[in-house]
Amino acid sequence: MKVLIATDKPFAKIAVDGIRKEVEAAGFELALLEKYTEKQQLLDAVADADAIIIRSDIVDAEVIAAAKQLKIVVRAGAGYDNVDLLAATEAGVTVMNTPGQNANAVAELVMGLLVYAIRDFYKGNSGTELKGKKLGIHAYGNVGRNVARIAKGFGMEIYAYDAFCRDEDIKADSVEPTCSAKTLYQTCDIVSLHIPANAETKQSINAELLGLMPKGAVLVNSARKEVINEVELVQFMESHPDFKYVTDIMPGNHEEMMAKFPNRYFSTPKKMGAQTSEANINAGIAAAKQIVNFINKGIDCYRVNK
Repeated sequence: MKVLIATDKPFAKIAVDGIRKEVEAAGFELALLEKYTEKQQLLDAVADADAIIIRSDIVDAEVIAAAKQLKIVVRAGAGYDNVDLLAATEAGVTVMNTPGQNANAVAELVMGLLVYAIRDFYKGNSGTELKGKKLGIHAYGNVGRNVARIAKGFGMEIYAYDAFCRDEDIKADSVEPTCSAKTLYQTCDIVSLHIPANAETKQSINAELLGLMPKGAVLVNSARKEVINEVELVQFMESHPDFKYVTDIMPGNHEEMMAKFPNRYFSTPKKMGAQTSEANINAGIAAAKQIVNFINKGIDCYRVNK
């Protein structure tokens, strides 16, 4: 049984060592493909792989077709839109993610971006404080819950909207649920995005929704760039000089945003939410354990395809 780690952005060595320990203890072979520069390298590497661990790497229909022995793909992280789920299902390949393993790392980055934004990007001007501000969490999953936990320490009022989360579960965390996304945006000074990119959410964060927010609002995006209507965001920021946008996913119109809003917009150079040693290790080892449990015991509790 061969397990391939295919990572353009490699795991830390300590994470690879942990993965190797889990895989080899189960009697499996571990192979590494790191910092590859061409898709053909990935296609060649998957040819005899029974399982693949990836990060942000693209596993599309061509990759799945090239992996004739493939049984499982595990995305070390929460998002899995880089895997063609339909192609995997048609090929009989199980796809899993590792929910929660990166959650604290992303949540800490969210709060760092917020402090950076409200303190006027550390340019020497007078800013404001998070204490007393109303924070809206759009999607109350693992990351959203961690954002709420940390935000409480800043003394923020915390609200959340999640169509798939019961109000009583949100209230159990001393967070106030809202009945709709519109209510969340109307209520909160700051909104933190944690929605996935799918048919319902792509470009759903538009001028109409942002226009509901109070003056001086801040939007922070650590989810996916596809959920933002980038054209309308520019138009909105042009007509609302008090609005700020900070993101961990560089938008397609980054240069335009920088030129037009140098004092109200910031993007990390690459997605950095999960870029901590702890998250790296946690997600990688979780992926290895899930593969072993799936192969040996048929456990597929984090399966994301049908």
